[in-house]
Parts: sequence; C-alpha cells; structure tokens
Amino acid sequence: MSTDWPWADEFEPDGTYLNSATMGLPPRQTVAAVTAAMDEWRRGVAHAPGYDADVAAAREAYARLVGVEPATVAIGSQASPLVGLVADAVPDGATVLVPQGEFTSVTFPFLAQEARGIRVVEVPLAEIAEHVDGSVGLVALAAVQSSDGAVAPLDEVEAAAARHGVDVLVDVTQAVGWLPVAARRFAYTVCAAYKWLLSPRGTAFLTVRRARWDSLVPSAAGWYAGDEPWSSIYGTPLRLAPDARRFDVSPGWHAWVGTASSLALLERVGTGDLHAHALAVEAAFAAGAGLAPAGRAIRALAADDEVPGLLARHGIVAAERAGRLRVSFHVNNTTEEAERAGRALRGHVGD
Repeated sequence: MSTDWPWADEFEPDGTYLNSATMGLPPRQTVAAVTAAMDEWRRGVAHAPGYDADVAAAREAYARLVGVEPATVAIGSQASPLVGLVADAVPDGATVLVPQGEFTSVTFPFLAQEARGIRVVEVPLAEIAEHVDGSVGLVALAAVQSSDGAVAPLDEVEAAAARHGVDVLVDVTQAVGWLPVAARRFAYTVCAAYKWLLSPRGTAFLTVRRARWDSLVPSAAGWYAGDEPWSSIYGTPLRLAPDARRFDVSPGWHAWVGTASSLALLERVGTGDLHAHALAVEAAFAAGAGLAPAGRAIRALAADDEVPGLLARHGIVAAERAGRLRVSFHVNNTTEEAERAGRALRGHVGD
C-alpha cells in the first residue's frame, strides 16, 4: 500500500503516469463496473432503462462537485457540442472575448459563427478581465489552460462581467477533479469527464444558470431530452424536460456506467484533499527536478533532446503540448514517485 496516499492503490498504471491532463486513469472500481456492464451486454441481459440510474448518479455527483443543483446540469458526449449550444445563442454581430491560445473546443464553435457576424477577440489570459466591457457579448475561457496549466483569473473575470452585464462560459475540463470549482458563479460551464474525472471518453457535462434555460435552443434534442424520456420516443408535440435536462443528448450507456463509478470515488476522496494532494505531488516533482513549485496540477517545461529517452527509460508517461513537456499530477500519483520522476529529469527540464 502507498504510505503517503492510499488512494493511489486504486490505480494500476505501468510505470509513473503523469498525464491526467490528457487522459485520466480509471480506478479499479470503474474498470470492474464497466466490465460487468459489458458482460451483461454480451450475455443479452442488459436492460436499457437500467442505465438511467448511472446517468442520474453521475449528474448528481457532478452537481455536488461543482456546487450546483442537479436540475441545472445537462449531459453530453464532448465539450465542443455543449459550447456549440451557447455559440448558437450568441446574438448576430456579437463580440466573444477569449484568451490567446485557448483550447479550440472553446473557440472553434464561436469562430464557426463568422457568417452571422460573430467576432472572436483574443487577449492575454492574465489581462482578460481588463478587456470586459459593454461591447462584449460573451466571455469564453478555460478555468485551467490545457497547454500549460495556467489558472485563469476567474474572480476578476466574474467581477468585470457582473459590472457590465456580460455572460461568461467557463470550460472546467482541466479543473474539476483537482481544483475547487463553483459553477454557479457563471452563466455556463462545460466539462469533458475523461481527464480529471477519470471517466471513459464520451461523457461530458453542461451547467446552465436557470435564467438562461429559455435562451438556449436545444437543437440536438432527442428522446432523452424529454420530460419523461421513455415516453417521448415517438411523435409530436415537443415535450422537453422543464429543466436543464432539455439539453441532454442520449447517453452512451457504458461510458456513463464508468463515469458514475469514477465520480463516486472522487467524492469519497473529497475536493479539498484532491486539491491539496495535487499541489503536494507537483511540489515533490519540482523538488526532485530542482525547480520551484508551480502551485498547480499541470505544468509545462522546456525539455532537452534527452528527455524522450529518459521518460522511456524510467517508465514515465507525460505529454508534449505547444512544444513543451506537459506533466500533470492527480489522485493516482504519490509524492514519492513524483519526486523520483523529477530526479530522473533533473538538469534536463526547466521553466
């Protein structure tokens, strides 16, 4: 058993996995739950409405993690289609303010609206709040930047947006699971669950403030967006759910089995402990590498030509993003292994 962090024993990576920012590892219980669901499917004993319990459990767990009511949470498959719902609702000719170098799942849905006169303006992340004024129709940004882990100045953005009556959309994909997030602060948030929420790829969440339910057109609505999904399979009239479930798309069943299980584990650990642990593990890595801690779960490093070989030799899994080595630290890691990984790279990486 891991001495400093027993939760790491819930995971079974080959080597040292520092890549949750790309793809989170599934806990043992999630692997077991998905395997059992696949076996039911194989044997022909799966019951389609039975998966509704997993969707509901995941929705409710996610709502607790981000501090909103389940009624304000919709489910989807990926972040960009959920951003697209919001992009469709931006008025013709509006200006959308985004950070420079933002992940394209946030920016592309708005850039694709160019024919309606939508104008996307990029500004430095650290200065984004200073550019919020009455001419801005929407601010869209990630809470934590995918490329380097920079944490957005959300307090300043929220305050500036409130002063000017501007809505904010926040992509929390690289935040929820290690960084405390209060989604109720913003008109919209989106989250793909396959990274820090340790879920199979193909599940995502959208939160929509109640006052905005009627301003979004549920253009992807199908039977699962109905008030009573199993009775809204055929025919007219339109009979959508009265809350944010109207924006649901029908779930990829087995992926939601895994998501419900992984969120249950993260809730057991607790957001406060997850946050403190991510910072402790990153600090241990930094100490091993001879660097100052960054104080966040993702950091991007300059790496010399020997680093790929060192990663392979020491069994360290990381990523390359924007020409830098990106390492990320989560519940599956221990401070001991992070410090060892840092030592293995010492002298070959830097800020």
